[in-house]
Amino acid sequence: MKRFLTWFIKLFTNRRTWVRQIVVASLASTTAWLIGDSLVFKGGLVAAIVCALSIRISLYKSVREGLGQIVGTAIGAGVALLTVHYFSFGPIAIGMTVLLCSVVARGLRLGEVASVNVPVTALIVIGPGISGSTAEHRLISTLIGAAVAIVFSYFSHANTPAGRTVNQISRLGKRGSELISEMAEGVAAGTSKKQAGSWLAKARLLVEEIPSLRSQAIEARRYAKWSPLAEVDQAESLYIQGVAIEHMVVQIRSMARTLFDSTLDPNRKESIDRQIAFALSATSSAITEKLELIETKSRDKQIDNIAKDLRLAADNFTEEIIGMAEVLPRTQFVRCISLVSQMKIIANSLDESSPALLSVSTPGEPISVKVIGTSPFSRLSKASLQISKLIRNFLRR
Repeated sequence: MKRFLTWFIKLFTNRRTWVRQIVVASLASTTAWLIGDSLVFKGGLVAAIVCALSIRISLYKSVREGLGQIVGTAIGAGVALLTVHYFSFGPIAIGMTVLLCSVVARGLRLGEVASVNVPVTALIVIGPGISGSTAEHRLISTLIGAAVAIVFSYFSHANTPAGRTVNQISRLGKRGSELISEMAEGVAAGTSKKQAGSWLAKARLLVEEIPSLRSQAIEARRYAKWSPLAEVDQAESLYIQGVAIEHMVVQIRSMARTLFDSTLDPNRKESIDRQIAFALSATSSAITEKLELIETKSRDKQIDNIAKDLRLAADNFTEEIIGMAEVLPRTQFVRCISLVSQMKIIANSLDESSPALLSVSTPGEPISVKVIGTSPFSRLSKASLQISKLIRNFLRR
C-alpha cells in the first residue's frame, strides 16, 4: 500500500508544471462561471466554456488568443444571428454559420486557434432557445470568459517568459548533447544501419521543436519591451542564444544524416571510427558545458574557451583525416570533412561569433504557432486606406 501511495504521489509531483496548468485552468473556469452568472442572466456556463477554450500557458500567447477569441466572437455572433434571421434555427442555419465563419476567419488570417473559436462561439450564441436578449447575454458571457482566461493565464506557469526560454534552450540543447554522446558511443562500438537510422529519427524530432523555441524566445523579447519586470538586454541575449541552439540542432541532424549515409557505403573503412567518436564526444561535452553556463547565467571567458577547445578538437580531427587520406575512400573522406565543418559551425554558435547569428535577420514567429497571423489594427488601417483611395478615384470621375 505504501509503495502504491508513493507511486501515485509521484504521478503528480513529477508533473508539477502540468498540475499547475490544469489547476489554474480549473480555477479560471470556475471564476468565469461565477462572474458570468452574477453579471449576465444564466451566463455562467457560456463564460466557463469560452474561458476553458481560451486559457493557455503563457501571458503573451493568451493575450493574443483572448484577442482572437473576442474578434472571433464578434464575427461569429454577427454571422450566426444573420443566418438565424434568414433561415431560422435549424440545420441550414448551422451549416451556413460554420461555413461562413470559417471563410471569414480564413480571410482575416486569424490563425488556427481563433479560426476554430469563430464557429464554436457562433454555435454557442445561436444555441437552442435563441432570442435577441439571449444572444446578447451569450455574447457578453463569451467576452467575460475570454477576459478571465487572459488574467488567469499569467499564473499558469511558474517562470517568466525569459525563464521559460532558458528552460526550452536547456531542454533542447541537452537532448541534442545526449544524442551526440549516444552517436559517439555507437560509432566507437561499431555502427549499424538500424542504429544510425534511430539517431537520424531522433535528430529530426529535435528539429521539429525549433518553431516552439523560436516562439518562446520572441515572446520573452516582446514581453521585455513593455514589462518593467524584465530586462531587455537579457531577452535579446536569450533570443540570440535560441537562434544559436537552432543552428546547433540543425548541425546535429546533419551529423546524424552523415553517419547514416556512411553505413550505406560498402567501401567504408572502420579505421577512422575512433577519431570520429572522439570528435563527437568533444562536441557533446562542449554543448553540455555551454548549457550549464546558460543556466547559471555565466558568460564571457568560459564560453569563449569552450568554443576554442571545440575548434581545436575539430582541427586535430582534420589533421588525422588528412593523414589517412590515402587509405580512406573518397566518399568517406568527404563525409569526415563534413563532420569537421559541422563541428566548426557548432563552435561558432557556442560563442555566438558566427555572422549568421548576428548579421542575418531571423524570421519572426512561425505561422504554425501564431494565433493572429496579421494584426487586426494593421489590416483595418490598410482596408481604410484602400476604401479612401477608391472613394477619391470615384469622385475624380
